Amino acid sequence: MTPQSHSVASGGQEPLSKMRLRLWLKLLKASNQIEDQIRRRLREDYQSTLPRFDVMSALARSPDGLKMSQISGMLRVSNGNVTGIVDRLAEEGLALRVAVPGDRRASLVRLTPKGETAFAEQAVAHEHWINDMLDRLNGDDVEGMIRRLDYLNDTLEEKD
Repeated sequence: MTPQSHSVASGGQEPLSKMRLRLWLKLLKASNQIEDQIRRRLREDYQSTLPRFDVMSALARSPDGLKMSQISGMLRVSNGNVTGIVDRLAEEGLALRVAVPGDRRASLVRLTPKGETAFAEQAVAHEHWINDMLDRLNGDDVEGMIRRLDYLNDTLEEKD
């Protein structure tokens, strides 16, 4: 522990370590509230799930396709979770597996045209949902928060 993490700010305020803990809890609460709303809306409007949306999003950003391990790495989930989602997307005609030349065991996963259309519709809705949830934040608020969160993410990555 650094002396700074235990020091009490002037004026008898709580220790900086407690303030940082409160900050983390508030970030977590905000993130969970947004995620809960997105999950509910995906379920109600598209009979879909957030993990499924995330897989489709990763595939939409990689039109040449991704290996299962790449998808799981991007989403930080197990290959097993991704495999089940990809299986269901393929059954519904939203994704397909393409063999990787020279590697009989590997395949690339791509969205089909039907999958691209379905994801594009969900992505537009997703953007509107987020915009509605955060509509009390003006441009300066958003810019300032992005700048501070970028700094936080950079700091956390340095500690990795």
